[in-house]
Amino acid sequence: MNEQLHHSAAGYKTAADTYVKGRPDYPPQVSDWLTATLGLDSHKTVIDLGAGTGKFTGRLVATGAQVIAVEPVPQMLEKLSAAYPQVLAVSGTATDLPLPDASVDVVVCAQAFHWFASPAALTEIARVLKPGGRLGLVWNLRDTRVSWVPKLDSIVNALEGDTPRYYTGAWRLAFPHKAFGPLQAQHFAHGHTGSPEDVIFNRVRSTSFIAALPQAQRDRVDAQIRALIDGEPELRGKDVITVPYVTAAFVTVKGS
Repeated sequence: MNEQLHHSAAGYKTAADTYVKGRPDYPPQVSDWLTATLGLDSHKTVIDLGAGTGKFTGRLVATGAQVIAVEPVPQMLEKLSAAYPQVLAVSGTATDLPLPDASVDVVVCAQAFHWFASPAALTEIARVLKPGGRLGLVWNLRDTRVSWVPKLDSIVNALEGDTPRYYTGAWRLAFPHKAFGPLQAQHFAHGHTGSPEDVIFNRVRSTSFIAALPQAQRDRVDAQIRALIDGEPELRGKDVITVPYVTAAFVTVKGS
């Protein structure tokens, strides 16, 4: 299955610990979205597709639904299993889901769909969803309305190469798809508060294509970030900072 992964996703094999430290949580409104919009409750089964280390898995567990985590990177799946031993964690990809036809009520892709956005993936997701089942897509994005955020983004984006990213909008090309209705979107504001080491440095280091760089290049990225922090009064000399985020949440319903 690993042959199907984008080459830059190899960075996740060495960045699982950094991912846990550096990635933000999701805002409280997401819990209501999962229950009210996706319809999750104790009678439902949900796939956490591209589950990574389980950053979103806890939100799904909290709905009472039966959760099946699907993730192709063994190092990340190991972290998830340790954190959520009650969750069935399986190796798989969006185009090769190890589940029967029409077996789940909901599929959620948190911080993941851009990696595999394609008609083939949507066809496979539709296969395992029951008629009327829902596909939820969630992303945390740094809020570029805050002046220093675009400067941080430019450091990261300069190194992305051909890595799939949410912000490019390329993932939308998988839609429309004959199995699904229109996408409906909601947006929620929140922040990631902590030490600069975690909320800025480790967040950037956990980016797949940054983690895959040789050490010398990663050191240069750290130096660029350090210079940015030193040049920004909002960040300079602070032990605790808040990185502003917007969470984008989309839902589409499988036809009957």
